[in-house]
Amino acid sequence: MKFTEQLWQDIQPIYDSILKHGFVAELSAGNLPNATFQCYIQQDALYLADFARALNQLAARSATPDDMLQFTQFAQNAILVERVLHETYFALYAIQPETVKMPACFAYTNYLLATTALQSVAVGAAAVLPCFWIYRQVGKHIYQQASQENPYRAWIDTYAGDAFDQSVTQMLAITDQFAELASPSEREKMRDAFRLSSRLEWYFWNDAYEQNRWLV
Repeated sequence: MKFTEQLWQDIQPIYDSILKHGFVAELSAGNLPNATFQCYIQQDALYLADFARALNQLAARSATPDDMLQFTQFAQNAILVERVLHETYFALYAIQPETVKMPACFAYTNYLLATTALQSVAVGAAAVLPCFWIYRQVGKHIYQQASQENPYRAWIDTYAGDAFDQSVTQMLAITDQFAELASPSEREKMRDAFRLSSRLEWYFWNDAYEQNRWLV
């Protein structure tokens, strides 16, 4: 079993909770309230900006030119490709980009930035992996059920599409390569990082669904 397969086995209960979450279930059915999706898109735009920074930090700290190039390309995709999706919905709903991160977005982005800056590149890679992998799996899960008339079809098609699938496959390969060279203690840190980011994925969707705000 590959290291990444072990990681997924470890977070299976978290992933199951994500699939059962009201946000994912209602998005799949096409009846997620517009206001909920708008809140999500606004926060996701903030998230992706810092996600790209985290990937660029991994690129800057990578030991090989191939890894540097790959992480740089991932960062470009986060900004260029997914920005198109966000701007589509900003125009559709006539909403403005948000400037304040809500609790889950704040926690998630700061965790990624700290981990990719202060931990090893291998641990940092494991921390950013859930954003790739969980989104692909959720996208494919929804794609199998959603109708063509689903109002969130552009979002579904992006994360269930071949281009994103290829990026995830590349990220999985890099993570497995790092794990092969890592010590047992470093692999354990990679597991912890992957698990925590997976939990934060759930919290990110939950914040949008509940439209959580800072309470104090």
